Amino acid sequence: MAETQAKVSIDDVEYIYDDLSDEAKAQIQSIQFADNEIARLNAQLAIANTAKIAYQNALKEVLAQ
Repeated sequence: MAETQAKVSIDDVEYIYDDLSDEAKAQIQSIQFADNEIARLNAQLAIANTAKIAYQNALKEVLAQ
């Protein structure tokens, strides 16, 4: 069975991860961390926007009374 090597695509160029320098690997890890943080913050933003809509709807109900 052929062994597959992890590859990273940067600007449409594929690199074998294990062949990259330690500095390049560190930069990739930093990018992954930033992507994860962006995803986490986007999830929090979605929660905040949902809460805002709920508060607006509750306000409309109070004002209609």
